[in-house]
Parts: sequence; C-alpha cells; structure tokens
Amino acid sequence: MQNFDYYNPTHIVFGRDRLAELDKLIPAEAKVLVLYGGGSVKRFGTLDKVISSLGERSVVEFGGIEPNPKFETLMQAVEIVRRENVDFLLAVGGGSVMDGTKFVAAAAPFEGDEASLLYHGFGPLPISTAIPMGTVATLPATGSEMNMGAVVSYQGGKFPVMSPLNYPKFSFLDPSLTFTLPDIQVANGIVDAFVHILEQYVTFPANAPVQDRTAEGLLKTLIETAPLTLAEKDNYEARSALVWSATWALNGFIGAGVPHDWSTHMIGHELTALFGIDHAQTLAIVQPSAWKLRKDKKRAKLLQYAERVWDIRDGSEDQRIDAAIGKTRAFFESVGIKTRLSEYGVAQEQLSDVIDALEKHGMTALSESGDLTLDISRAILEDAYA
Repeated sequence: MQNFDYYNPTHIVFGRDRLAELDKLIPAEAKVLVLYGGGSVKRFGTLDKVISSLGERSVVEFGGIEPNPKFETLMQAVEIVRRENVDFLLAVGGGSVMDGTKFVAAAAPFEGDEASLLYHGFGPLPISTAIPMGTVATLPATGSEMNMGAVVSYQGGKFPVMSPLNYPKFSFLDPSLTFTLPDIQVANGIVDAFVHILEQYVTFPANAPVQDRTAEGLLKTLIETAPLTLAEKDNYEARSALVWSATWALNGFIGAGVPHDWSTHMIGHELTALFGIDHAQTLAIVQPSAWKLRKDKKRAKLLQYAERVWDIRDGSEDQRIDAAIGKTRAFFESVGIKTRLSEYGVAQEQLSDVIDALEKHGMTALSESGDLTLDISRAILEDAYA
C-alpha cells in the first residue's frame, strides 16, 4: 500500500425529511447565499423547504448554475458574495451546483486573478481561506457532497479545482429528494459513480485489500441496485443504496494508498466540451475502449475485476478480460446509456479535434503510469467510435 493521508471532515446527514436540521448546522448570525441550477429545486418545492429551514437568517439566492458550471456564471455569484458580505454558502442541487459553489467559496476571498485558480490541476489551490459551505444533494452521481474537488468550465476546457478548504461542512442526503429525477439523470448518475470507482480500482495492484474490497462492494451494489431504482422511482431503499454508493465512490476512502488513472475522465471532458455530450455518457463511451487498448497494462486488476465483480472465472486470461469489458459495456447500455461515439452525432473526422484539445490542455501523458500518449488516446477514440 502506498503512503497516504486521509482526511474527510464532512458531516453527513442522511435520511428522509431532515432539512429542518439545517438550523442547527449553520451559525445563527450567518448571511447565507443559496445556490442552485436550472429551477427543478424550485418546481418540486425543495428550495422552499431549504429557505424555510434557514429560519430568520438573511438569505440571498443565486440560480442558473449550468451542468458543467461556467467560470463566467460563477463569477456572478462571487460578486454577490462580495457585495452582500455573504459568509456561508449552501448548494442545493447536483454535482454541478456543488462544484460551482466550491469554486465560489475559494474565489470570493481570493485577491488575485480568479481565473488563475483553474490552472493548478489536481494540486491544492494557493488559497489560505474559503467561504464555508454546505450542500443539499438532489442527484446521486459525483460525490462532490463529500470531497474537496470540483470541475469548472472555462474557454472550452474543463479544469479541476481542489482544496482541503472546500470540503463541505455538512451535506444532506435525502434519497426521496431524487425521486423526481428523469431516468436519464439517474442513469447518468449510476454510470458516473461506477466509473469513479473504476478509475481508482482498475490500475495496478498496490496490496490494498481494504480499498479493493470496498470498491468491489460498491460496484456490485450499483450493478444490483441500478435496474430496481430505475424501474421503481420511489423505492426508497434502492435509491438509498445508489445515493450512498455515489458518495462513497469519490469521498477519498477507496482512493487512499492506491494508484489512480482518470484518463477516461480527461478524454471524456474534451468530448463534453466539444460536443455537449453528458459527462457520464462520455465515460461510458471511453471506458470499454480504454481497457481494450490498455489491457496489458491493467491485466492483473482487470482479471481481479472480472472474477470479484462479475464472477467470471472460466477461459483464458484474455477471454476473461474481454468478457469483463463486455459486461461493463452491457451494464452501461442496460441503464440506457449509449456507448459508441457515433451514436451521439459526432463525425469521425472530428476525432482530431479531441486530440488537439487534449494537447492544448496538457493531457499528453495520462493514466496511472503516465504513458498514455496522444496516439493512444486517438486509438481509444477510434475504437470507441463504432
């Protein structure tokens, strides 16, 4: 097992009808900015419940945070924080709203060029303070409710924003708040969580049995839960398993002391930026082909994944690996996510645009071993096309 530090201060409030407890978790004298997305939290009454739970506190609202939140939009919220002397942020929504709120939390007290905060990769931001924040999660997918990371869109790229100061102070996870989600958003969340786990698990052996077994349990839970939670929208127990799995997929625990990949995410980010394909859909497109092209690099963990997650034990090593890749693609498609780039209206000649974007953003040596070149990225995209 590799050396690691593990720190996670987020207080999770899990369960149905607990929003009234917001009053206990935010300072009574705080001025609160409530941030949300396209309006579904208004239509379904979630925002009203949140505002009511804030009691007599001074509250300001900021709506309109997009999927793949844009720097320009978030800077409007930063200006509100500064102008109104806001001292607590509350994100109400899915991963994009939570990610955007983390950026606002870091940028509002920052005295330099806020855009410079986008250029530190997976390293910590050069900040000494951030506005405290909490979340009310309405979409199980990204794990942003219990980690320090965010992704922000700017000038055609998607940029990670990371700081220990951006852990939410608390996050409310009420599975019933997800009952009204469209099937496609639930399916996207399932795939997003699944691939988050894979990026930390299917790398190379690191003698980390606790992390491996936890990752395998989460993967099997998602496989078992997905069809039920899609078929029965108000099945509280099934949705609870999905919500908690998505949180644990990226709260840092299974990634502690083990190598990480994230090449599927980096390639996928460019597909989203260029073609507007949903983030989770890009992961479903890239992941099977990435494994097909890299199976010799990942052989030991792919064989472990085949046996422990899919119960594949018969055949040669290559046959077992190919079967596991096939099972993974079939799982994505079973929840309604297409896995071929050609199915999203992208022309084959546009693959060069993706490679150009990867080069522009410095994504030229990806994977846990840093040897996934642009030529390999091109081969992955060509294989993923049709």
